[in-house]
Amino acid sequence: MTTTTRVAVSQILRNKDETADEEDEPKKKSREDWRKAKELEEARKAGTAPAAVDETGKDINPHIPQYISSAPWYYGTSGPTLKHQRPQADREAEFTRLDTYYNKGVTGNVAIKYRKGACENCGAMTHKKKDCLERPRKIGAKYTNAGIAPDEFSQPNLNLSYDGKRDRWNGYDPEQHKAIIEEYQKVEEAKRELRAQKLEEDPTATEEDDREGEDEDKYVDEVDMPGTKVDSKQRITVRNLRIREDTAKYLRNLDLNSAYYDPKTRSMRDNPLPEAAESEYAGENFVRFSGDTRAHAAAQLFAWEAHSKGLDVHLLAEPTKLQLLQKQYEEKRDQFKTQVKQSVLDKYGGEEHLRAPPRELLLAQSELFVRYNRDGSLAGRAEKQLAKSKYDEDVLINNHTSVWGSYWKDGQWGYKCCHSFIKMSYCVGEAGKSMVLEVPDTGKEIPQKTEKEEVVEKDEKSSSSDSSSDSSESEEDKRSKTERTSKKKKDKKKAKKKKKKNIKKDKREEDKLKKALEMEERKQKHAEYLLSVDERKRPYNSMTEVKEPTNEEMEAYMMKRRRDEDPMSQFM
Repeated sequence: MTTTTRVAVSQILRNKDETADEEDEPKKKSREDWRKAKELEEARKAGTAPAAVDETGKDINPHIPQYISSAPWYYGTSGPTLKHQRPQADREAEFTRLDTYYNKGVTGNVAIKYRKGACENCGAMTHKKKDCLERPRKIGAKYTNAGIAPDEFSQPNLNLSYDGKRDRWNGYDPEQHKAIIEEYQKVEEAKRELRAQKLEEDPTATEEDDREGEDEDKYVDEVDMPGTKVDSKQRITVRNLRIREDTAKYLRNLDLNSAYYDPKTRSMRDNPLPEAAESEYAGENFVRFSGDTRAHAAAQLFAWEAHSKGLDVHLLAEPTKLQLLQKQYEEKRDQFKTQVKQSVLDKYGGEEHLRAPPRELLLAQSELFVRYNRDGSLAGRAEKQLAKSKYDEDVLINNHTSVWGSYWKDGQWGYKCCHSFIKMSYCVGEAGKSMVLEVPDTGKEIPQKTEKEEVVEKDEKSSSSDSSSDSSESEEDKRSKTERTSKKKKDKKKAKKKKKKNIKKDKREEDKLKKALEMEERKQKHAEYLLSVDERKRPYNSMTEVKEPTNEEMEAYMMKRRRDEDPMSQFM
């Protein structure tokens, strides 16, 4: 028999430390080594020490964080490196080159006879009959052997990268652009020949006269003016929102009461200088209601009215027809009006009154209110009329000089003229401000007295009545006694009724609480069941009614809820 000697674990570890090589496992750094490494790192960041060099001979930026620059223990690096941060060759997918793309069009190979396995409709070998995009023939190429379509290209299986899938110019053939350049060159040569012919015919003609007949579209390189955004790639000029030399709308009239300027939409609808005879800017409403804008609106209105009468006409679909109909209608309407007017004048006369000047010139009056100074200069602009709604506004009633809601105090509305908080009340003027009538707050509940307080009050009343009865006459004493006894009986009856009501009310509240407790128990059991069931089998609860819990439900929840902080809850 062989005997094995037992060796302690500490002895095995000691022997391993003595025999193990230093390369097998890195030794733990001492405090001095850590300090030297930290000083070297700070020197490299400051630039006083040379940067670390990787295996390829490139410097490593000392400002790169340690969690990026340090390689993992299983990577097996011999020195500082950043190779682990670069794309790994074994994990990189091989993507298709940019010069390969799907082939377009068809091959030039056209078969003479139908081939087995080709499309029965057109005769091409690259697809079947159900995938054929050609019009279905009455007799297919399989039976006629005529009009056989050329074969399509066999498309490659592309493995495009993220950028390759989104490349706008992927698959573009630069040879196609040469055709466009050649076309423009031919047009330019033709223009030069035309100019040369014109100069031969008319030597006095200049180059500017030749350009007058050209289109207004010019190259942006030739345009140099303020307020234009020049882009040499796209041959267009883009007008900015406002040229720098233009005056801003809000600077045309600095008066606060002048036309309103909306900074959000940058619009000024009214005329900022209405008194001026001529102005560069008369407001956006002037532009909106000038030119063909009114004519277009009148044409649209006429089209709607004509359509309601039964005429099939549309402004955008048939503008010429609509214009002719509108012109005929206006001529007939004016003719009818002149006939009616002439007939009335022939019958009654008074043509001389129609030749009078306008009413404004005749009476020197207008609807606008304008104030003038003593020297005849304009005192101020006409007051702007406020837009009125369909509701009655500023209606003063009951001698009030202000409307209801013009005064506010302590959460109540009232009248400003008399500080009255009662609506539809009569105005008392300044006297009402000194004595403000306080509106009683009906929302507050009157505190009910307890039975003991009522009994004490009754005893006090009875004692006071007894003291007063001694001083009164005997007949009055008897009458007061009978009244007191009858009053006591009534009070007792009221107290009994009140007690019965309170008992019933308490009973009702107890019943509600019992029902709420039962409902809470059912809810807790249902919640435990749902937690035990698989998530995919749980029912939806989107149709449940969500409402505020009642006082009884809150009380039941507080009574039934689990109290984890209670140490005795585990023993219940």
